Amino acid sequence: MKLAPSILSADFAHLADDIEVVAAGGADLLHVDVMDGHFVANLTFGPGMVAAIRPVTNLPLDVHMMVSDPARWIPAFAQAGADTLLIHAEATPHLYGALQQVRAAGCRPGVVINPGTTVASIEAVLPIVDQVLVMTVNPGFGGQRFIPAMAAKVAQLAALRQQLGLSYEIEVDGGITTATAPVVLEAGADILVAGSFVYAAPDPAAQLAKLRRVAR
Repeated sequence: MKLAPSILSADFAHLADDIEVVAAGGADLLHVDVMDGHFVANLTFGPGMVAAIRPVTNLPLDVHMMVSDPARWIPAFAQAGADTLLIHAEATPHLYGALQQVRAAGCRPGVVINPGTTVASIEAVLPIVDQVLVMTVNPGFGGQRFIPAMAAKVAQLAALRQQLGLSYEIEVDGGITTATAPVVLEAGADILVAGSFVYAAPDPAAQLAKLRRVAR
């Protein structure tokens, strides 16, 4: 199991410090929520933020692209230092090609599905991705409640991975706490994204340790 704190919930005025805190606390990845104000009704980071983060951490940057026309942004985020680029299935009619473009740019390709999107709709791209991100809340804002029905998608993806002989990692994002983490881990999740659970607490490192304990 890997932990990916989301900097969406960090203190932007002290972002380097907040990144260091979770890195020292055992984070495996750093989740960067990119929102364009169009695909989702919020506006956050661009390639410049990724480029600013890259020199201050050795953690892999897990860049979640909640943007319309993601293909046009792939070169900029790859050049900025992203390690994984996660593209929403709902954001482009050319999903297969966009994921190929991510690989060609030197990043790990990942596909994301919203709560209303089926696993069947992305089955054709599963052989070419390194990660599948299941949204367990509606995308756009942190601090939302986990949607329990989404655990079934995680289980479905885990079964397909075994059935097809694939090796993609299953990531879960939204409402992850010590109460919900065991549910998705039992279903087959490999990576947990946690934002407000980690950064809204006085001791983010202690929160990561709590998630590790429930995973065991």
